[in-house]
Formats: sequence, C-alpha cells, structure tokens
Amino acid sequence: MKWKELPQNIKVRMITSFFNRAVSSAVMPFMALFFAQEMNKIWAGMFLIITVVIGFFVNLVGGYISDRFPRKKVLLSTSWLNAFFFLLMTISLFPVDKMILLFAAAYVGFIITSSLGRPAMHAIIIDSTTPENRKAVYALDYWLVNLSMAIGAALGGLLYLNHQKELFMMLTFTSTTIPVAYAIWLQDKFKDQLQKKHDNVFIDLINNYRIAFRDSAFVKVVAGSTFIFAAEFSLNSYIGIRLAETFKAVNIGNFELVGVRMLSLLNIENMLLVVCFTFIINRCTDRLNKKNALLIGLILYGIGYATVTSANTWYVLILFNLIATLGELVYSPIRNAEQANMIPSDKRGSYSAFSNLSFSGADLVARSTIIIGAFLMPTMMSVYIGFIIMIGTVLVYSGLFARDWTAGKVEGPVSASGSGG
Repeated sequence: MKWKELPQNIKVRMITSFFNRAVSSAVMPFMALFFAQEMNKIWAGMFLIITVVIGFFVNLVGGYISDRFPRKKVLLSTSWLNAFFFLLMTISLFPVDKMILLFAAAYVGFIITSSLGRPAMHAIIIDSTTPENRKAVYALDYWLVNLSMAIGAALGGLLYLNHQKELFMMLTFTSTTIPVAYAIWLQDKFKDQLQKKHDNVFIDLINNYRIAFRDSAFVKVVAGSTFIFAAEFSLNSYIGIRLAETFKAVNIGNFELVGVRMLSLLNIENMLLVVCFTFIINRCTDRLNKKNALLIGLILYGIGYATVTSANTWYVLILFNLIATLGELVYSPIRNAEQANMIPSDKRGSYSAFSNLSFSGADLVARSTIIIGAFLMPTMMSVYIGFIIMIGTVLVYSGLFARDWTAGKVEGPVSASGSGG
C-alpha cells in the first residue's frame, strides 16, 4: 500500500506519533534511573508500580470516553494536557535543587492524560481502515514505531546524561505541535457513538466492559497475546539480568563484549531487522494463508526466544534473536489486523482499551520471570518461556480463527479463511 493511498487520519496519526515517540523514547526508559538517583530505588520502584496501576485503570475509562464522545475532542483535550504536564516537568528541572515532587506530580498527570487518549487514537485507526487494508496499515505502523524508538534510544544515549533539560524542552515542543496538527488535519468521521444506558456513569462503564469480557473469542486473543508478548518483554528483565551475571566477556579487537553490551546488541539487532525487513516479510506473507502464516510466525518466535532465554554464546544469541524477530515480523501484522476485525463498530475505544490488558499483563509476567529465574536453571527457564508461548499461540489462534464471523462485527462480513484482513 502506497503512502498517498492511506486515509488522511492514518497519515496524521503516524506522522505525529512518530515524532512524539522518537523524543519520548529518549526520555521514558530513563524514568526509573531518574527517580532512583533523585530519591532512592525503593521509592522509585513503588512510585513506578503505582503509575502502571493508575495508567491501567485510567486506560479503561479512556476506552469508554472514546466511544461515548467525539474522538477528535478527546484527543485534542488529552494532547494539550500532555503538553502542559511536559512543560511542568521541564520547569521542575531548572532550579539547582530540582523540584522532584512537582516533576513526579506532572509525570502522574502525563500518565493519566496519555492513558485517557490512547484508546481514542487506536480506535481512529480502526475507524479509518477497512478489513482489506488493515494488515498493510498495521505493518507500516509497526515499522514506524520501531524506527522512532531506535531514533529515540540513540537520542537518549547521546543526550540524557548531559542534556536532560534540552531533551525535555524538545519533548514539550513536539507534544505542543501534536494537538495543533490534530486540530488542522484530523477528521472525526465517527458517527456510531455508544449510547448511555444507565444514569450512573460507573454502572454504564462496567456494563460496557462486561460485553467485551463476554466475547470469549476476543478474551482468548487478549489472554494469548499476554503470554506471547511476555517472552519479548523478558528480554529486558530476566534475560538482561542473566546476561549481566553469567555471560562470559568476548574480546573483538579492542572492544570487550560484556553481558550488558550483549543485551544492547540484541535490542539494536531487533530494531534494525524490523526497520529493514518489515515490508519484505509483509509481501511474502500476503501470498500465504493467514492461518498458516500466523502459526509459522509464532513457531519461529517461540523457538527464538526459548533459545535466547538460556543461550550464553554470542553468535547463538544473535542467530536465535534474528529467528525470533523474523517470527514477530510474520505474526504481528496478521494478529493486529485480525484482532481489529473482531471489534464491534460502536465499541472500538472500549475493546481497544481492553486489548491493552495484554501489554500490562505481559509486563507483569515478564517481571515475574525475574523471581522464577532465581529458583530455576536457565535451561528450565527456556522450557518455561517455550511453554507460555505455546499456550499463547493456542489461545490466539483459536480466538482469531475458530469461529465463523458474523456480518455486522465490522463493516461487512469478514471470513475466517482470510478474505478480509
């Protein structure tokens, strides 16, 4: 699919999120380090756990709001508030004694407003695509996300230590331009708004999500995705800690490749493969049956991450990380597009918010691998990771393909065999 053929809303969303993510990726990974240095590790850990919990519940409210009210207004309001909170964070860094409590309060504000707006943004993608072009759009979005994060990681590595204020000033500037771009170019074509059914807004919100919970196929996909994502998330938790502790340093000329650098190398390899091969792989999978392509991708992904979990030789790690990433490139656009096709048109915000459970859940499962890894040998951890990916594969496959679609789920009937993704 060519760029000029994309709907205007998709172009606006992709361009704005690219610049915003590139700058925020230079800052957000360092938040744990920032709070640990300014306060202490225990305070930082407790504070960040609280923000994850707040973000999760606010995200559910955001899903309900994006289905009840015009999505453009929701995005404009939350985007302006994001810019305001980044401005407060920037201001708090200028005094010699940094105003850490103001920074922390502004950070919580940012978590709340971004979590409120995120479901509306996801819903707009589904509003602006058709079952026929969704896979191509998600592949392009996946590529841009990884490219922007790679740029952000490079920016953060170069600027975070000595140019913190400048980084936050850049973040404030980019986040201020985003609502301006939304106001000018974003089109709010969404008409099928959810009607309020209960006078009590909390009962209405809970009832709205009850419908998503009763959609057993969608619940299977969300639960399965949680297990699948957990393997990738464990790279920067259990696998990272294991490499730092047990990886034997390798000398390449004057360069010493130690465990922490090996982890960085795996992350860089992952991003470069995504940036270079997303569209090639996407063209290849277009020729395959979607069911087969999904299974092939998940099997490669599982073999890759199960091996990386316990491998300790640099070339084995690089080879199987490559296999895992290629598997991800095969399955990810298909899973995203097919999941989007399952969502009723009047509940896209709520379903999108509910599907974000898979990321929060995967984060928790990945964190738990640190504790489990303290008791199990690395080879047993490989078996454990392989097992959870297998469970995830069964759940996702059965959720996406083990039922006949009905007309009205999306705009027009979509067949399970692959005519509409």
